[in-house]
Parts: sequence; structure tokens; C-alpha cells
Amino acid sequence: MRQLCLSMSGDAGTNKVVLSGGVFQNRLLLNKTVALLERSNFEVYTHRQVPCNDGGISLGQAVIASSV
Repeated sequence: MRQLCLSMSGDAGTNKVVLSGGVFQNRLLLNKTVALLERSNFEVYTHRQVPCNDGGISLGQAVIASSV
């Protein structure tokens, strides 16, 4: 994960990383990934008010549908 983020950050010109999806429901995996990325000077963003799994997808679909 760290190596991929380092590679992509150079291409994109940013140090911001967003962690999302059902895999990050696993608190141990989330905490270790955040710590690793922060030690490499990335700004890490995670969900706070929207669930990282299907609930977030539903919210995104509702937002898109309401803007059409």
C-alpha cells in the first residue's frame, strides 16, 4: 500500500490518501494502514459520518439521483 501511494503521489502531485471500502471496516487493518501512511508524510482521510461499506454507496447514489 505504501509503495503504491508513494508512486501515485509522485504522478498526481499530492500527498493526500483516502481510505474507503468494506476492507477498512477491519479496525486493525485501518489503524495499521493509517499509521504506515502517516509515517510516510501522507494526509490520510477516512469516513467519519458515512459508513465505509454499502451505506456509503447508497448515499452516493442518492446524491447523484437528486442532482439529475
